[in-house]
Amino acid sequence: MSKVAAELKYSAEHEWLASHEAGPATIGVSAVAADALGDIVYVDLPEVGSTVTAGQTCGEIESTKSVSDLYAPVTGEVTEVNADAIADPALINSDPYGAGWLFKVVVESYGPLLSATEYAEINGGVL
Repeated sequence: MSKVAAELKYSAEHEWLASHEAGPATIGVSAVAADALGDIVYVDLPEVGSTVTAGQTCGEIESTKSVSDLYAPVTGEVTEVNADAIADPALINSDPYGAGWLFKVVVESYGPLLSATEYAEINGGVL
């Protein structure tokens, strides 16, 4: 079973969100999604300065098994992308809640989010 980080919120599409009071929110994909995808070989992220919209696609993640859309869990402006994850997409598999984060957003509004417990129950993850 895949790990679900208890301190994060999750979208139904498997993105996680770490909100920060004093700055942009950090977004990534869950270990559940990374494990299901298999070896991630490519990631296409939104550009810095672009606006993402909650529930809409904002990028892609490609693995040796498939290509999956990346969905924005919030609406807001992208302030940073993780260049390390772009250069080495395997970081998303090895450390999805740490070094494998994807991008940061100044949040204008939130889409529907699940608690870690709700996400784990729906997706078979463990806290």
